[in-house]
Amino acid sequence: MDDPYQNNINQQGETYPTYGGGEYTYPYQTDYPPQEEEDAASDVTEGHDDEDQMYEGEYQGIPHPDEIKEARRAARREARMKTRMAAEVEEETLPDQYESIMEDCGHGRFQWTLFTVLGLSLMADGVECFVVSFALPSAEKDMCLSNADKGMLGLIVYVGMMIGAVLWGGLADKLGRRQCLLYALAINCIFSFLSCFAQSYGFFIFFRLCSGIGIGGSIPIVYTYYAEFLQMDKRGEHLSWLCLFWMLGGLYASFTAWGIIPHYGWGFSMGTEFQFHSWRVFVLVCFLPSVAALAGLVFMPESPRFLLETARHDEAWMILKQVHDTNWRAKGEPERVFQFSQIKMPHAQDDEFIEIQSETGTTFQRFMVRHMTLVKQVIKNMLSLAAPDLRLHGLFIAIVWFTMAFSYFGLGAWFPDQIKYLQFEEYESNVKTFHREKVEHFHFNFTLQNQVHKEGEYIHDRFIDIEIRNVKFEESLFENCYFEDIRSTDTFFENCTLKDTVFYNTDLWEDSKFINCKLENTTFLHPKIGCHLNFQEENDILIYLVCFLGSLSVIPGNIVAGLLMDKIGRLKIIGGSMLAAAGCTFFLLLCFSQWAVVFFQCLFFAAGAAAWNGIEVVTVELYPTSKRATAFGVLNGTCKLGAIISTFIFGKVIGITKIIPIILSFSSLVCGGLLAFKLPETREVILQ
Repeated sequence: MDDPYQNNINQQGETYPTYGGGEYTYPYQTDYPPQEEEDAASDVTEGHDDEDQMYEGEYQGIPHPDEIKEARRAARREARMKTRMAAEVEEETLPDQYESIMEDCGHGRFQWTLFTVLGLSLMADGVECFVVSFALPSAEKDMCLSNADKGMLGLIVYVGMMIGAVLWGGLADKLGRRQCLLYALAINCIFSFLSCFAQSYGFFIFFRLCSGIGIGGSIPIVYTYYAEFLQMDKRGEHLSWLCLFWMLGGLYASFTAWGIIPHYGWGFSMGTEFQFHSWRVFVLVCFLPSVAALAGLVFMPESPRFLLETARHDEAWMILKQVHDTNWRAKGEPERVFQFSQIKMPHAQDDEFIEIQSETGTTFQRFMVRHMTLVKQVIKNMLSLAAPDLRLHGLFIAIVWFTMAFSYFGLGAWFPDQIKYLQFEEYESNVKTFHREKVEHFHFNFTLQNQVHKEGEYIHDRFIDIEIRNVKFEESLFENCYFEDIRSTDTFFENCTLKDTVFYNTDLWEDSKFINCKLENTTFLHPKIGCHLNFQEENDILIYLVCFLGSLSVIPGNIVAGLLMDKIGRLKIIGGSMLAAAGCTFFLLLCFSQWAVVFFQCLFFAAGAAAWNGIEVVTVELYPTSKRATAFGVLNGTCKLGAIISTFIFGKVIGITKIIPIILSFSSLVCGGLLAFKLPETREVILQ
């Protein structure tokens, strides 16, 4: 009879089957070993103590059951470890894979088209910063603004841009870069257009505030949007070239102001209640870059990097394929195939409960749920900027933004005012004084300007169709005089006596131009509505030229920054340029002529432009995709806050001292420039 165990013996010398996965595999036998071997093993171990007795399968290489269990546990532990590591690697490789995709797409027609469209958005932002300052000298006379009203009108644009930067930057990380930029530009276009026709100061300042809120989103979104279509070795250079459009906005504003505002006839009127003078034509022309940018943006796609962050994989893949095909078709290689069929995605963070809520209930309830959730997400994203891994560098870059804006925008507003003051001093030194003159039966048909008349007598004189600029009559007598079609600028009558005198169609108003005067049988007929617009003053023309030269001087700074950004690094560009700008401000202490101030203004703007380029590039590269636009918006809002503070302070000391603006700007630039070297260098960093 056959041995019942014989079938379990591997007689052909085959390898025992194994169990366990991966590198942990162990041989085993499914049945008992032959009986003879078991008896032999018993003979060998006979006489040994139990403690020294060996496991009977040790000679055959069979592990002990306890060892098998331990090996299983170790295998499971290692498998879990590998799973966790694989998940971490998958998340870490998304930026790497996206960088590889952008390298495969290349840099070509698509990027240059987007460059032009987004550049027009930056140009609109640059125009917005200048439009009110150019229109203000004419608007203040057209609407008869007080000094307080003028100051508020100058600051309101920065207030709106500060609000818009924070608002649109936060929304861009939740709704999308393209969508938010479309909304922002549309708001800017609408309210810029309405401000052209606003006849009252209240409506005009409200429309300019809303226009500023709209255009305030352009800088945070544009840099974030464009950077996500660039590969690492192109990013610094091409973001610097993008800054040129902001300078073009300043050139456009100053050139059109120079060409339009002095032409008083370029307008129309509808009675005395509606006036559309040439400065309003200038404001209307200034919103054209925003319209062009809005039209071009309609044809641009959303940022695929944003779409991947929001788990919209298919849309991102289609856009990346579009970028790839557009570039290689333009380079004459349409046969090249987009090789990335799968793109890694981070874990979607959508709250399913919120999604369910947003699809149920009444229309109003759905609206409230969606928008309240959006507000909470935006606020949460802003608060996350204070996380430990971002807090220190975020504080440093915020200080650099603030100090640079404090000096750049503060001195940018101070330069024209300082030049005006120097001109005024020169003008005052040439004033002509007439003492106790007596003029009878004379017809004044020529311009009176820069004169002071004291204790004069004017009997039966006629003042018809003339301009009176910077003229003051003190303790003088006007008897049987006739004033008709008079246009005045800074003209006053103080402690004068007027008898039997008629004012017909003049802007010499009884309640504002006559100070402590005695009016006897004096008549004011058909007084002019509004204030006289003096377009022929050389002061205004020079201011346009000064601003034009300041904007033009930005070109060398942009070129230098663009060429050196990827060669010497962002930090050296920022720190070196800010310290160079500080040197320019120091030499302003030695400037006592108008053209010396203009020269150092140009040097200051050139150095400042290079610093701005570096600051904006570092900001884009410092933050992850989910927080990039939010951080840029908050920092740009900090920038506008610095501009508001410095513009207010520097405006208060014009004509009093120039030491305060110069010392404050110098100190601010030095502190910011030195602190910039503490920031991390991001030249070879992949966008996270």
